Formats: sequence, C-alpha cells, structure tokens
Amino acid sequence: MIIHWNPDPEIVRLFGSFSLRYYSLLFVGGLILGYQVVKQIYKKEGFPPEQLEKLAMYIFVATILGARLGHCLFYEPEYYLSRPLEMLLPIQFVDGKMQFTGYQGLASHGGILAVFIAIWIYCRKYKENMFAVLDKVSIGGALAGAFIRLGNFMNSEIIGNATGGDYGIIFDRVDQVPRHPAQLYESIAYFIIFAILFVLYKKQKGKHAHGWLFGLFFVLLFSARFVIEFFKINQVNFEDSLALNMGQLLSIPFIIFGIIIMYIKSKPKTDRS
Repeated sequence: MIIHWNPDPEIVRLFGSFSLRYYSLLFVGGLILGYQVVKQIYKKEGFPPEQLEKLAMYIFVATILGARLGHCLFYEPEYYLSRPLEMLLPIQFVDGKMQFTGYQGLASHGGILAVFIAIWIYCRKYKENMFAVLDKVSIGGALAGAFIRLGNFMNSEIIGNATGGDYGIIFDRVDQVPRHPAQLYESIAYFIIFAILFVLYKKQKGKHAHGWLFGLFFVLLFSARFVIEFFKINQVNFEDSLALNMGQLLSIPFIIFGIIIMYIKSKPKTDRS
C-alpha cells in the first residue's frame, strides 16, 4: 500500500515570515504533556509544584539550546561555525537579508545531553537527588520525544530509505519514491518506551535504586534510535562514507552509559540512593 503525504507544514501565516507550524505545535505540546506527567508524579510523591517549575525552566532552555547546538556541531560544523548568529538564533541571512526560519535542525542527542547537564546543575544548586529527578524526567522525556517525531513527520523531514516495493509513504515534497516513514517508527517506539517506563515506575516500589529507570530509558531509547537509523536516509553527505551514520555513532555511548547506570543502580532503593 502506498500513501501520498503532502501536508503544508504551516498551519497559518501570522505576519511577514512568521508562521505557526505543526512542528512547533507538536514540539511545545510534547514538552507540555511530558511536564504534566512528571507533575503528577511529583504530586504523588509529595513534592511542592514550585520545585518542578524551576526544574522545567532548566530543562526547556537546555532542550532547545542543546538540540540546536548538537545539530550545528555534529552535522554541519563548517557552515555554522562560520555563521554563529544563525546557530543561536532562528534566522538565516539570504542575499544579505535576514529571514526568520525557525530552528531548522535540532539533534536529539545534543538536546538530551544538555538536559542531563542542566539537571546536574539544578540538583547541585537545590540539593536534590539527581538520579531521583532523572528517573521522573525520563518518563516525560520519552513522551515528549514521541510528539517531536510526529512534528518531523508533518514537516516531511528525517525521511526513510526507499522501500523498494509497492508499499510505503511518498513524501511529495521530497520526491515520488515510496519510503519508510522512519519518523513514525521512531514516534511509535518512544510511545512504547514511555508506557514501559511509566508502568515500571508504578510497579517497582523500591526494587531498584534511584537512577535504574533513567539507565533503562537511555538503553531503550538509543537502542531504538540505533536500529531505526538503518531505515533512514543520511542527513548530511559525509555520512555516506561511514559504516554507521552519525545518529548511530552518537547513540552507542548513551547505550553503554545506560547499561552501566542500570548495573550500578540495580540494588534495592534506600533513602539516600
């Protein structure tokens, strides 16, 4: 079965070059839903909501900044290092004129690494157990990631390889080749990971120390990412000469780190762990 896919990425143009796009709506919506999930967990554990509001600001800034810098430095360093303003601001200079483009290029590896650092800074400042916070945030993070990949699907970006048969999705904005909907594969995987983490969080009841769930999050998410990358086209030309693409190479350290954390935190939970 072949499906033609050609939605307009813009929902409505507001003024000038500014517009409301499906990607932006799903990106922000995913963060809000993830926040609401973590908020319910905080309430259940008796933490004041003000505590989460401070944390959410750290995470939001880190997500945007880290994902943007990750894309620029991992995938297109030569271009963006010569145009640092375009790296930090949602603009582009064309023929000497500034245009608002939004952040066209966000790397999830950079975003997740930045969030990890932001949580570490937050926990040092407010004297919280970092791994306890990471466990909670991981659940909401998986849900947010699922919605972000739906945004990529609406943008007809991060598309998959050709299926080579009479099935797949034709992204009319790209070409007329039936392709794997890699964005949907990844989104579905993240929804499943969210469900697994949420169920385990409710059922483990001190079975593991704080941080085990976070380690599992890294293992599941980046293992899924590693496998699904085989169905994606490479984002930049230099990846064509690599045995594994950049997304897979960046995923391997996260998987190993997650396994190590799960092993270290496999003992029963105590008040300090």
